[in-house]
Amino acid sequence: MLEADATQIASGLAAALKVLLRILIIAVTAHIVGKLLSRLVDRLFRPREAGERQPFSDPRRVKTLGTLLKSIVRYVIYFVGAIMALSELGIDTASLIAGAGIAGVAVGFGAQNLVRDVISGFFILFEDQYAVGDYVTLAGVSGIVEEIGLRITRVRDLGGEIHTVPNGSIDRVTNFRGQSMRVMFNVEVPYTSDASATIGLLQHAFDTSARHIENLVEGPQVLGVQELGASGLTLLIWAKAVPMQQWAVERALKLLIVNTMAENGMKVPYPRTVVLRSDEANSGYFPPSGDEGESTEW
Repeated sequence: MLEADATQIASGLAAALKVLLRILIIAVTAHIVGKLLSRLVDRLFRPREAGERQPFSDPRRVKTLGTLLKSIVRYVIYFVGAIMALSELGIDTASLIAGAGIAGVAVGFGAQNLVRDVISGFFILFEDQYAVGDYVTLAGVSGIVEEIGLRITRVRDLGGEIHTVPNGSIDRVTNFRGQSMRVMFNVEVPYTSDASATIGLLQHAFDTSARHIENLVEGPQVLGVQELGASGLTLLIWAKAVPMQQWAVERALKLLIVNTMAENGMKVPYPRTVVLRSDEANSGYFPPSGDEGESTEW
């Protein structure tokens, strides 16, 4: 009887040791696989050497993506290892997985907006749609990106106000980032001036003064007559500027044009006002009109 009990205890201990050994092997294997995958993620998102193609423009974004992927890999490996360990202990893991699936569906329905924001934020980071410091228009808000997260994006507009935009509500992004930004505007000159001479005059002013305009990348250039307006010819001006400085360059060019026109005696055209007096109109008397751009009473 004692020998049978001892044999049964010994076999039970041997079985328990085997189970513990298998659980230990599962834990060690999960740890090793986790380390290998973490190193693989670090290698994929390592800082590039000079001359290598950068997959992402923002080092902060690279770090965020790497940390996120390592966390996902770690939790998946831990979950699989825990399920295998529980299976070794004789626990019905199928029911646990089914219960976890039902709970996941319930959580998904309850927090679907949160899940949508997180998934959208991940793809915004992964696809490099915009970075911190970019001037963008998204979800009806225009401004400079101050913070990018997995759930929200913070944008500060030119008035200084901060807008917090959920990533799930961003369906279109307009990014003004680039090596240079286009500057294009119209200038109206009077019909009394020679169009070709005016274009040559403005282009000469641009060529001689362009080096004094800060943040100018290319141009400026007078492209020609854009349209024939009610009070004058409309000339189209084009240039390229450093990103986020296109407005300052446009203001500097407009000031240069105004000064150039004033130095050469050119007036900025504007519509004339004509006033008809009933007594003179009935008499058939029509006095001569005044100068271009001035009000004339009839």
